[in-house]
Amino acid sequence: MADLVIDERIKERLLRLLRENRQAHKIRSHGLSPRKKILLIGPPGTGKTMSALVLAGELGLPLFVVRMEGLMTRFIGETAAKLRVVFDAIQSTRGVYLFDEFDSIGAKRAYANDVGEVRRVLNSFLHFIETDESDSLLIAATNHPQLLDRALLRRFDDVLEYGLPEQSSVQATLKSKIGHFPCGRLSFKRLAQASAGLSLQFSSRVSELS
Repeated sequence: MADLVIDERIKERLLRLLRENRQAHKIRSHGLSPRKKILLIGPPGTGKTMSALVLAGELGLPLFVVRMEGLMTRFIGETAAKLRVVFDAIQSTRGVYLFDEFDSIGAKRAYANDVGEVRRVLNSFLHFIETDESDSLLIAATNHPQLLDRALLRRFDDVLEYGLPEQSSVQATLKSKIGHFPCGRLSFKRLAQASAGLSLQFSSRVSELS
């Protein structure tokens, strides 16, 4: 978790999530449940997927990535059937399940161009997530929170909103990626200032170029 470059408030909430899931048996012994259904929202490259990866590593669980757009088909009932297979796996195999591109099925049901199949899939997801009693951690991620049906938000235990990194975070990322190379008089502070308004997606490209 220490290497995860995100806002400290988000990091603290993730640490709380870890603590609850590590002590799940104690929490359940008091008739309560740990947080296990999380929605991550924010621009690309702000740490949503990396957060899921880190949570899986910290909990010693496999990470399964479910790309929602890839589940969608044009055949009535087929997408919902695929979704049921996913939730059956969630029940039988404990892990961290990341539902990426979540807005593919989570779009507002009132949209004029919505189709019946998308509504059926969304309703199926709402049912599955409400009735899930597994020990798995369910994480949904989207770059477009404004598209989500508000009924979905109520089904999650926590909603974490990611933003663009602060200057200090950018500097830390740059130093971790290229700091071990001979950089001469390169100023990390100036690089961070020049990257204002960018996400941390650029860091991996900087690493490759180095």
